[in-house]
Amino acid sequence: MAQIPNLEHAPLNLKSIREKSQRELENLLKDIHGNRCLVIDPKLSGSLSLIIQTSKLKELGLELRHLSEEPVQTECTKLIYLVRSQLSFMKFIASHIQNDISKAIQRDYYVYFVPRRSVACEKILEQEKVHSLVTVKEFPLYMVPLDEDVISFELELSEKDSLVDGDVSSLWHVAKAIHELEFSFGVISKVRAKGKASVRVADILNRMQVEEPVNSNDVGRPEVDTLILLDREVDMVTPMCSQLTYEGLLDEFLHISNGAVEVDTSVMDIQPEGRKMKVPLNSSDKLFKETRDLNFEVVVQVLRQKATTMKEDYTEINSTQTVSELKDFVKKLNSLPEITRHIHLAQHLTTFTSKQSFLSQLDMEQTLVEAESYDICFEYIEEMIHKQEPLTNVLRLLVLFSVTNSGLPKKQFDYIRMELLHSYGFEHVVTLNNLEKAGLLKKQEFKSNWLTVKRTLKLIVEETDMSRADDIAYVYSGYAPLSIRLIQQAIHSGWRPIEDILKLLPGPHLETKRSGFPSSPSVDSLHGASNGIADGRRSIVLVVFIGGVTFAEISALRYLASKEGMAYDVIIATTKIVNGSTLIETFMEKLG
Repeated sequence: MAQIPNLEHAPLNLKSIREKSQRELENLLKDIHGNRCLVIDPKLSGSLSLIIQTSKLKELGLELRHLSEEPVQTECTKLIYLVRSQLSFMKFIASHIQNDISKAIQRDYYVYFVPRRSVACEKILEQEKVHSLVTVKEFPLYMVPLDEDVISFELELSEKDSLVDGDVSSLWHVAKAIHELEFSFGVISKVRAKGKASVRVADILNRMQVEEPVNSNDVGRPEVDTLILLDREVDMVTPMCSQLTYEGLLDEFLHISNGAVEVDTSVMDIQPEGRKMKVPLNSSDKLFKETRDLNFEVVVQVLRQKATTMKEDYTEINSTQTVSELKDFVKKLNSLPEITRHIHLAQHLTTFTSKQSFLSQLDMEQTLVEAESYDICFEYIEEMIHKQEPLTNVLRLLVLFSVTNSGLPKKQFDYIRMELLHSYGFEHVVTLNNLEKAGLLKKQEFKSNWLTVKRTLKLIVEETDMSRADDIAYVYSGYAPLSIRLIQQAIHSGWRPIEDILKLLPGPHLETKRSGFPSSPSVDSLHGASNGIADGRRSIVLVVFIGGVTFAEISALRYLASKEGMAYDVIIATTKIVNGSTLIETFMEKLG
């Protein structure tokens, strides 16, 4: 099964976006003649794998290498570097060129920055005295479709960059990506934004439309009706909780990267064991599409049922069956590899989900989200530190504690910091400072308003039936993600009815109609509007998460989009797919 998702049934023509990027890359590479070696920034190679297959690059006659400190081993006379604007990479490239010069190797060097060049990077090439030997260009890859309804801007550190380092360049990138979408699908007339970064992106987007207007005559009627921008900072509770959907748990324990998980061959019952294999996970796999958004409890039942049905069909085969009956059976057999694949993955997941440590962690998360018994939680975190459980797990609970409680009492804050440093090493002082600077781990200065937010937005749903979900709370077995409640409100009745709650959450909010654009239904309500596009498709709401989104939140949005009476399809765009651990890791730094 291909790792590149199909995209045939996407509500927006995301296939055209992918094909455009593919063409641009091919043209860049074809412009350079001779024997060429493409040296790729390792983090970029994952994004590229969702745009163009490796086999296609090899067909273009390219040798492929990953960028590292070591000189590139190749006979090629043309070296093409495809890199993000990262200063350390410039040092690598400069040392490669200097190494070639010292050995009298003559080559042509090309550096393609993704998505755009940076002055600081070129400065380093100048300092290293190699800039004049390099042809510098850009490959404007601002977004990558991950699936039929999910786009990633591939900005891994956007949250840390803006909250800790004050670097907001990623916000320009987000606005640019949305503006690129507008060139393909028309100008989005209604914007709702919550959070400092989101309001800023809305502002940059307006300026881009003035400086480089999208001509409505070229694009036709806008396909995206409303843009909802949401900062991750507005809801840091949700990512710190353990996701309980199938796809969410796969990400928590096996880490989904670029639409695939890497597992040991023994997990999939494949010989020889001890090797790693990639298992693609996208909507091209029909069974995965059917199960990925379900609560994991239900997935196990669904797989069991499918396997039982298959077994019964198999035993019923007899010589008296007609050809058409046999044909139906063979058709069913085609889905056997999918069923087998997911039975193996689900079985592997249960080895994690059945552990007492995981169940205890879930209990603590639930207690913190419900804002009860903070003392018990504090003792539990303390115990985790003494047992030296993985630092990311400890920090996730600690951040959840801090966010729901508006910080830790000063005495506890100083004590727990000291305990962490003694247990995990004083090099983690930078990590703790980063979390403090980002407002994720702090001393309590005022009473928490979490109880009010939780109660007003009905974030805790008692008696959630996992098998027949009737609320988004099923994705966290009873907790409805705050982020999705806000989006639900924005779609159904606008944000005006919850102004008071929005003011209790971090950052400003904005609800606006961009002037001079084709009119569409009232800014107050999207719900039930019959403003589909001429060919009968529904209009689209584009939800953009700045700072990352979890798979469980994506599942909750898919659930909303599938509800009867919903007049819109939802496309989700994000700086990066995250979970609590990967988000915490972006703030982690070691001294030296």
